[in-house]
Amino acid sequence: MIDLHCHLLPGVDDGSRTVEQSVRVLTAMQESGVTAVCLTPHHTIGRLSQGLPPSHDDAFAALSAAAPDGVRLHRGVELMLDRAISPGIERHPEVRLAGTRYVLVEFGRLTAVTSIANALHQLSRLGLVPLLAHPERYAACTPDAVRHWKSLGAVMQVDATTILTARGRGRRARDLLTAGLADIIAADNHGDDRLLGTAYRYLCEAGGSSQADLLARRNPAAILEDAELSPVAPLTFKTGFMDKLRNLMESGE
Repeated sequence: MIDLHCHLLPGVDDGSRTVEQSVRVLTAMQESGVTAVCLTPHHTIGRLSQGLPPSHDDAFAALSAAAPDGVRLHRGVELMLDRAISPGIERHPEVRLAGTRYVLVEFGRLTAVTSIANALHQLSRLGLVPLLAHPERYAACTPDAVRHWKSLGAVMQVDATTILTARGRGRRARDLLTAGLADIIAADNHGDDRLLGTAYRYLCEAGGSSQADLLARRNPAAILEDAELSPVAPLTFKTGFMDKLRNLMESGE
């Protein structure tokens, strides 16, 4: 599996604080089947002209020296689109995932559906592919809205462990899966216990082995290769899966 959204670059944002903490998480990721990770610390359009802080390079060097063998580390950012997009962003390879056309982006949680659409369209017109992080977080997220966002050139990254939560975000995340609108899943780990393998396993148990393979393996690999993504078929959850999911949440597992 490949996880393209995490906050494990130590000491630079609200994620992992130390190299040791990041190594513990990377080891757990590796044990769950992850072979490559993209480090995506928070950044904003408003700070783009300043480039990335030198501390990011130092943190990456320190983590690279200590990371477990067998987990490839890539770089990017989670870019908050906090103001209007102007030409020039395409000349900042440091914000793209592993230097590809793909840019992991996010918005404020109450951003209007039209504002999201306009920003995604602007990025696409500049030759970039916006990968919208956790669309299920946004109040504006409906299957119809997401279909429109995808028609503008965006692709969708659903948070993996959110799929296994109850109402609200969890329901919206599952709605995207059942509509065939998710392109990849990622853990959005902040130095904690959120793992891609958890969702992968439960999607397989829910009858979605082929979808899980695309969401966690093949499409993330295509992003790292700067290639086109494969469509993910709608997932019809097996009868009884939601009962099992409710039991999982009630048990706190």
